[in-house]
Amino acid sequence: MTSLARWCLRRRFTVIVLWLVALAGTTAAATLSGSAYSNDYGVPGTESSRATALLEKAFPGESGDDKIVWHTGRGTVRANDVQQRMTATLHEIARLPGVAAVESPYGSGGAAGISQDRHTAYASVTFVAKGGEPDKAQVKRVVETARAAASDNLQVALGGSGVAGTETTSGHLSEIIGVAVAAVVLFVVFGSLAASLLPIATALVGVGTAAMGTVLLGHLMKVADFAPMLGTLIGLGVGIDYALFIVTRHRKGLRQGLPVPVAAERAVATTGRAVVFAGGTVCVALLGMLILRLDFLNGVAIAASLTVVLTVAASITLLPALLGLIGPRALGRRERRRLAHEGPRAEEHPKGLAARWSAFVERHPKLLGAAAAAVMLILALPTLALHLGTSDQGNNPASSTTRQAYDMLGRGFGPGVNGPLTLVAPLDSAADSLAFNKLPDTLRHTPGVASVTSSVLSGGGDTGVITVVPTTSPQSRATSDLVDRLRTTVLPKATEGTGLDVRVGGMTAAYDDFAAVILGKLPVFVGTVVGLGCLLLLLAFRSIGIPLKAAAMNIAAVASSFGLIVALFQWGWGSERLGLGGGGPIEPFLPVVMVSVLFGLSMDYQVFLVSRMYEEWLATRDNRRAVRVGLAETSRVINSAAVIMISVFLAFVLSGDRVIAMFGVGLAAAVALDAFVLRTLLVPALMHMLGGANWWLPAWLERALPRISIEPPERVPAFAGAREGSACEQHGPDLDGRAEDDPSALLDADAVAEERVGKDVVAA
Repeated sequence: MTSLARWCLRRRFTVIVLWLVALAGTTAAATLSGSAYSNDYGVPGTESSRATALLEKAFPGESGDDKIVWHTGRGTVRANDVQQRMTATLHEIARLPGVAAVESPYGSGGAAGISQDRHTAYASVTFVAKGGEPDKAQVKRVVETARAAASDNLQVALGGSGVAGTETTSGHLSEIIGVAVAAVVLFVVFGSLAASLLPIATALVGVGTAAMGTVLLGHLMKVADFAPMLGTLIGLGVGIDYALFIVTRHRKGLRQGLPVPVAAERAVATTGRAVVFAGGTVCVALLGMLILRLDFLNGVAIAASLTVVLTVAASITLLPALLGLIGPRALGRRERRRLAHEGPRAEEHPKGLAARWSAFVERHPKLLGAAAAAVMLILALPTLALHLGTSDQGNNPASSTTRQAYDMLGRGFGPGVNGPLTLVAPLDSAADSLAFNKLPDTLRHTPGVASVTSSVLSGGGDTGVITVVPTTSPQSRATSDLVDRLRTTVLPKATEGTGLDVRVGGMTAAYDDFAAVILGKLPVFVGTVVGLGCLLLLLAFRSIGIPLKAAAMNIAAVASSFGLIVALFQWGWGSERLGLGGGGPIEPFLPVVMVSVLFGLSMDYQVFLVSRMYEEWLATRDNRRAVRVGLAETSRVINSAAVIMISVFLAFVLSGDRVIAMFGVGLAAAVALDAFVLRTLLVPALMHMLGGANWWLPAWLERALPRISIEPPERVPAFAGAREGSACEQHGPDLDGRAEDDPSALLDADAVAEERVGKDVVAA
């Protein structure tokens, strides 16, 4: 790491240019190639995926769920003025570019598009899809044309997947707000404009390159459309934090009088290694999603890991180059003046709130530990009610046109019309066709079924389709129960002795199948992620207790953050007031992605906190002192990093995307609880109570484990020998002996010996 930092410092302009070329090159390639994201939640082998495949084969080109919905307060939709107004509007829309077809309820056979009370009607719209999705500009023009037909007595709204694409924010407001808040926090922490901008610049270059790389990745494998936003959310959070840790260590070296190149080298060689280790744990947790063997999540895992890798790479290469570029200005003006007049001085013991809090935890570990555990338990309780299922346009904000269309359809035609079930069957004989045609009569008498269409056969007559409208909404548990009842009881009984294989598909069925696969593999996935994380910590800290506590704390953070997600997004506590839409089920893939990200991020703080405690333990073999000093010295920078992460994550609530808002709230809550409850309260309290057992490792395992070091001892720089002897030479064998146990001894002593050189450098 030292050699890498030295090379980057000496060739700082080359490093900066290389990163800018990488960013510009990936941006140009992504712009030319365009995006190719996927929202296919289907899992090969499930019943819903087989139904979808059969339907697409039998009825090619028939897709799209977009609708124009209108509702009258007085009179009916068949009133002359309403009918003329909407007929003219539909004709105008049919002539717009990008519109393939419009099916009006006023035409022959369109009576199904008018509600029984004749106050609500809808027209189906089919868009021309290029590359799998309609052109947003063309869809937006359709929305504007339809909405223009509204009047005091006529409400008009549009819903469907194509229309929903026009409601997503195309700008980067959330990123801008998150970065701005992070910049303010960094300036308050550092007191130097130049130093506060370095973590921002490093993170933006790394994340920007990764985001463009994710666009290109979408052409090689299936990548979800929320993957770039998720990668940006994670990358900005960890990228700014990693750079913050390195800049903090660099500034410490400058205050001790070290020349800029030496301070930067030491920062990368020590804290930079911790950053690489922390980034590695995040990637391990994210890549754990690969064991689920789901194409939809594979792309998310690789895209997010790519973002973390590039942000870590920028932190240990681009950042030292920038540190060399700004020189002593990494310190504020007041600090530079003090250093020039008073010279460097040995690092003082922590004072202020951090030191007082650390001592307070040491005096009351049982009481504070119990209070922290109670808080985490209470917040985790809603997780027991977690319901995975279909979160649809009924959960959009009340002001959105898709939500208004959803509500109007639900009131006029029943809630099930927003998520009908599709029954598909291959018909191999005339007997199969006859049996399939009899199914609608059976299904109409099934509890939970609102209506059933007649059977429709494909052009070749080899495939049949029946549409079933449930009495409940797509996201209702009752609808999921109906799917299960159709599959296990109703259809097998109705087709007994016929050889007919009827498959139940549709939005709710697909989400239920996806959720079932996820839940079935979740224990193995969580066990793998936790096991790999524990193994890394075991190698780093050579202790049984440290990894086990980390696993327990990570699970606590995940459970508590999910409790808040359930309360806010599933139960809808205040979600409408926050502009996040109504309450509804949680997306099936959310637990997997959240567990991966949260385990990785939680491990970061564990590494930075415990590594300092471990260093003090090796030096003194005093557990109480190790915990007290480690907490006092790291809590300020960990809390600052947490505030930055929380700000970045919460800013993504403004993205306008429900899934990304869930990630933002969940990650922000987890980081807040992790930093302010777990790492600064519960973990040190437990470590005080366990005493020396924190660091216990069986002798046989000690001998078997390879040795790795997260932050190696800081060494006396090579130029120290040119002065009147190195620090060890000046202080005799006692210091040499102490340095073996206390890695900070060399640095403290050498800082005094370098005082004169430091003054000259600052003055220059």
